[in-house]
Amino acid sequence: MTTNYAGDVSPEEAFKLLQSEPNAVLIDVRTQPEWQFVGIPDLSAFGRDPVLLEWQSYPTMQVNTGFVRMLEDALKQDNLPADAPLLFLCRSGARSQAAAATMAAAGHSRCYNVSGGFEGPPDSDHHRGSVAGWKALRLPWAQN
Repeated sequence: MTTNYAGDVSPEEAFKLLQSEPNAVLIDVRTQPEWQFVGIPDLSAFGRDPVLLEWQSYPTMQVNTGFVRMLEDALKQDNLPADAPLLFLCRSGARSQAAAATMAAAGHSRCYNVSGGFEGPPDSDHHRGSVAGWKALRLPWAQN
């Protein structure tokens, strides 16, 4: 995959950017079951929520062909500037990398992939969430 987006950031760097830039947006591109059963980043300390927008739709995992339009509509609705930092997050960093590259190709200059994602890679017991990623780093998150 080409890396025509602004680059990769760690979950800690993403959190700091969300903290320091009021126009920064976290876009969680996982699926609805992942949000519901695994949890989502909690940005309430910053007075905002992540944008929840599937990159691939469950259960078929087909790429969401309306992703660019849907995200651009959400950004316009929030009156965000064209150069707002867009931070893309998935389970481990693959889907979010594709989403960041796609939005960069659509003309957004500050698209970042959150490397390690929400859960990170599997540990030695094949469980996610303890080695790296948003949850393992104990960044704020919530589960329904």
